[in-house]
Amino acid sequence: MNIHHLASENSVLKRFIAEIRDIKIQKDSMRFRRNIERIGEILSYELSKTLHFNTAEVETPLGIKKTTQIMDKLVLCSIMRAGLPLHQGILNYFDDAENAFISAYRHHPNGQDNFDVIVKYLAAPSIEKKTLILADPMLATGRTLENVLNALESHGVPKQIHIVAVIGSQEGVEFIKNVFPENTHLWIADIDAELNNKGYIIPGLGDSGDLSYGGKL
Repeated sequence: MNIHHLASENSVLKRFIAEIRDIKIQKDSMRFRRNIERIGEILSYELSKTLHFNTAEVETPLGIKKTTQIMDKLVLCSIMRAGLPLHQGILNYFDDAENAFISAYRHHPNGQDNFDVIVKYLAAPSIEKKTLILADPMLATGRTLENVLNALESHGVPKQIHIVAVIGSQEGVEFIKNVFPENTHLWIADIDAELNNKGYIIPGLGDSGDLSYGGKL
């Protein structure tokens, strides 16, 4: 797997990461969503450099300008509900991408720490021979992404997979390295060292879905 850890270098990205982690700033759900969206835009810009381009011409009022344009057929798949702000950030840059949505949540039997990842809803176009972008803000254990990959098998085999995440754990990164094809790209803003006994990233930022859209029962 090709891992692109953007916070390993200094850039404005670190400001947005700091704000989504900050216990005071993240209480502003509108700002939290916007920061996730902006992180998605930055990750998308970097991802775009690895895509395939063909030559094109643009007619201006004063002449013709040669340029290049993305030739890959993109499918952007986000995991609801937490992935929606990240999806929008990516879509801001790849606005002609096809879109897919999948629901995946943790089920804790009897309230115990152990959990299963349940996938109940999937709406997706064919991904056969297309470039698949999987967007999930929190890469904790990696099991959600594994389940999503399995659920998409009936929709075809993509020619390339890109995973876009905001915060991940080192354990989760190592897990998906063994699940996804070797030539998969992981674009991640920052990586934390630990998971707690419930499988949440430490120090992380909390529950991205709740911070974006409010708490749930």
